[in-house]
Amino acid sequence: MVGVSEVQEPGQQAPAARLPVGIPLLSLTLAAMMDDVHAHSGAVYLLAPDEPVLQMAVMAGLPRSFAAPWERVGLAAPIPVAEAARDRKLVWVGGEEEMARRFPRVAVVLPYPFSLAALPVASESTLYGAVFVTWPGGHAPELSDRERDHLTASCRRLATRLERAAQSGLPLRPEPDLLATPLIGNMSGTLGSVEATRMVARLPYGLCSLDVQGRVTFANPAATELLEVSADRLLGTQLWASVPWLNDPVYEDRYRGALFSQQVTSFVALRPPADWLSFRMYPSTTGLSVRISRARAVAEMARAAPGPGDAPSRLVTITQVLSMAGALTEAVGVQDVVQLVADEIAPAVGCQALVLLGTRGGRLRVLGHRGYPDAHMVEQFDGLPLDSTTPGAQALTSGVPAFFESREQLERLYPARPATPDGFASWAFLPLIASGRPVGTCVLAYAEPHGFPADERAVLTSLGGLVALALERALLYDAKHQLAHGLQAALLPHSLPPLPGIDAAARYLPGTRGMDIGGDFYDVVPTGGQAAAVIGDVQGHNVTAAGLMGQLRTAVRAYTAVGQSPQEVMASTNRLLIDLGSDLFASCLYLRLDPARGRAVMARAGHPPPLLRRPDGRVRVLDLAGGPLLGIDGAAGYPTTEVALTPGSVLVLYTDGLIESPGVDIEDALADLGRRLAEAGDLPLDELADTLVRHEAAEERDDDVALLLLRARERD
Repeated sequence: MVGVSEVQEPGQQAPAARLPVGIPLLSLTLAAMMDDVHAHSGAVYLLAPDEPVLQMAVMAGLPRSFAAPWERVGLAAPIPVAEAARDRKLVWVGGEEEMARRFPRVAVVLPYPFSLAALPVASESTLYGAVFVTWPGGHAPELSDRERDHLTASCRRLATRLERAAQSGLPLRPEPDLLATPLIGNMSGTLGSVEATRMVARLPYGLCSLDVQGRVTFANPAATELLEVSADRLLGTQLWASVPWLNDPVYEDRYRGALFSQQVTSFVALRPPADWLSFRMYPSTTGLSVRISRARAVAEMARAAPGPGDAPSRLVTITQVLSMAGALTEAVGVQDVVQLVADEIAPAVGCQALVLLGTRGGRLRVLGHRGYPDAHMVEQFDGLPLDSTTPGAQALTSGVPAFFESREQLERLYPARPATPDGFASWAFLPLIASGRPVGTCVLAYAEPHGFPADERAVLTSLGGLVALALERALLYDAKHQLAHGLQAALLPHSLPPLPGIDAAARYLPGTRGMDIGGDFYDVVPTGGQAAAVIGDVQGHNVTAAGLMGQLRTAVRAYTAVGQSPQEVMASTNRLLIDLGSDLFASCLYLRLDPARGRAVMARAGHPPPLLRRPDGRVRVLDLAGGPLLGIDGAAGYPTTEVALTPGSVLVLYTDGLIESPGVDIEDALADLGRRLAEAGDLPLDELADTLVRHEAAEERDDDVALLLLRARERD
């Protein structure tokens, strides 16, 4: 995955003295890059061959466990290295606050003061991967021109070398991560003299040295006495692994924070039964020196110090859980949850496939799956009764996870389950419990036999809880989304009826925030040889506004059917809205069209003015007489305006969502709409409608958009 080796012709056997020698291309490039800009850690990612995923190839300066949540990164992931590869640009994050603002998923796992630069590794035509490097928190808030030039040039050279290796057919070979110096077994090797060793041994406080991996390379007698652990048990081990009462993620986090920020870090810890010790860490790029002494002001420190846990989790697991929790909060619908579980959780726990099961009508439902070569193997479980003797159903109904380390174990416990020759060898069935009730089952499948020790089972069960909360939220969102769209579709015309002498087209775009439902409406009504059209906007973007909109649309059709004039229709609708006792107002524009005589009579209630495009391409805003918004004054009148409607003319009726945008003057927006109408007005009406709403369809919208186009046909 990371070094270039010589290739050998098929059938040719190289002599022992001429074995291929791997060139650590990525490691050497990364080391030189970091040295050029004085960075203290970094990593190289390579693009996976058949999927939009960046895979960490080599890391330098820090243990790979620090970046465990990002061993595999989707190109769409909201983290710096993915953004750099995706946009083919340098991404600079100048500090802790900027990281929290722009990339919260990274900040929650690494809440330390540091700066980061991420760059793509790409040629003119091909993306090969990406690189990131970091500096301690003391780095300047901006990247210097020198640093930018060095990093950019290094990535460009690496891309060229990877391109040449690919063209030459040279395979990439694994390379070791670049960390600090190897373990040192005695003090004289560390300090360089026997006298220095004796001096440190005489110190009244404890002193020990940790390498970058957190392993103890030296401890003086005072340190072993304070820790109550012999030197032979300490050397070569991680401090929190050898000292039981330091086996707490909070203490390990201090070590991570010191290495990442390169700043002095301290903490106090309780040595059972009642002795408090003070630890002060002095970091460098090769490790840490730790000063240990008895804590002073114990009473104050005791209030702030964390208590030791009986069986704490490893910190790398906590960082992964934090990253996954942050990712799952971004999931909106059920398929988003499936995708995030596949992208974030599956790589972290080492499984090769997954299925997400839900329930509906007393039966299992397959909500989504990834990694199965044949989808039919999964879909055969869709519709199984919840009382069926299958591990997926029993995990869901009982709330108890099930772990199967081999196919034989699964078949022995569930001999009656449907056979699944899917090629997998081990499974974990995790019940998804949210708000005290089961919402589904997450099935993780492993290609090889896999043991599930107690700590791993605990972690997987905890991850199931995170997935359950995300799934519950996603199911509610999907249900709300379907309800909103169904209600909106029921309240608006399914299609526009044919009108005498008039062609019509309409578009409706719900706001992108909230429930995707609102109070904008439109309608056209044939009336003998004439036609009526209406467009309106009830205040609000919720079910109440949509329900009131449906009542107003029905009322307008009824008043039109009994032959009321435009001003009467508007006045009657106004009184109805007041009689309904609603505290919502509505704008409205009503037209009576007479294509045979080439005219249109309009009444307006606080609605944006329509546009008229004449056959010669000129566009004007119609200045119509009108009255107040509907629902304000029961005695209000609504005068009418008559407008000539020659064959080929186009009337554009719209709601304010089409022309109102934050920071944009409404007059400028209306003028822009007029220009687009003038340029595209000769298009077929449906194409014209798409053209006029294209910009709004691609943007985030606070408001709904309704558009109704009416074109007078040539007279026979």
